Amino acid sequence: MAYPHEPRTIRRAPRNHDFPAKGPSGDARRTYLSKTHVFARRGEGRMTFHETVAAVLLIIIVLAFLAAAIKIVREYERLVIFRLGRLFPRPKGPGLTVIIPMIDRRVLMDLRVVAFDVPRQRVVTRDNVSVEVDAVVYYRVYDPNKAITAVQNYQFATNLLAQTTLRDVLGQVELDELLSKREELSRRIQVLLDAATDPWGIKVSSVTLRDVTLPEGMVRAIAKQAEAERERRSRVIMAEGEFQAAQKMKEAAQLYGEAPAAMRLRELQTLTEIAREKNMVVVTSTTAGTLAGDIAAMTAAMAKRGERRE
Repeated sequence: MAYPHEPRTIRRAPRNHDFPAKGPSGDARRTYLSKTHVFARRGEGRMTFHETVAAVLLIIIVLAFLAAAIKIVREYERLVIFRLGRLFPRPKGPGLTVIIPMIDRRVLMDLRVVAFDVPRQRVVTRDNVSVEVDAVVYYRVYDPNKAITAVQNYQFATNLLAQTTLRDVLGQVELDELLSKREELSRRIQVLLDAATDPWGIKVSSVTLRDVTLPEGMVRAIAKQAEAERERRSRVIMAEGEFQAAQKMKEAAQLYGEAPAAMRLRELQTLTEIAREKNMVVVTSTTAGTLAGDIAAMTAAMAKRGERRE
């Protein structure tokens, strides 16, 4: 009994010497030969079940090999290769890259600038004031091979180093310097971080102190200090104004002493300005009016004396 999955047996087509060349059976021999040849050709063009399965498996293996061997790397990425455990000298990319599956291990690195928020840190300044400071750090990977081989986790290590550097630098300054020189302190932290992460293949481009939180009591003390400073400035300005006014008045008095007529004109000008307010009555005595009265009285007395002599 033949099973469907068993290979089909193809009968060999009889040759010419299997049949006599002449005789009444010549037509039967030609018919038998033609049918057997057709059946043999049909059997040769078909694939068995095992051959089909093997072809499908081969195609799947080839596709899986190509998918594992071909990798497209973007412009801002690099592919670090470990071949049999040893680091490949130069990272691959960007573009189409090919590796050897099961022999090469690949690590994809991002070269773009990364920004992370440093958690809020409690810092005690040099003048023993407790403040809370948070910052933002911007960095990028410029050497993917060092970032993979020199440190286990470069992102976590950079974050911890930024926290400790922030506390160390701000703990060496006073509160007034922390509040007034934030840009200078940010540059100092950036330089220290850049020098520490350079062996890891990391470039720290910028550090920004985002917020400084003071205790409530210190906020009130600073407000009082600022108010006292503003009051001191206002009093100084008023005193300087009085001093300058006194100097000008002294110079004016000297000028009026040299020219009494100018003093009289200034007096009249002042009276004119006062007279603009119509709800006031100003009574004053003038030197010119007194002199005119004296002259009139003297003239009248001399006239009376002449009449008496006559």
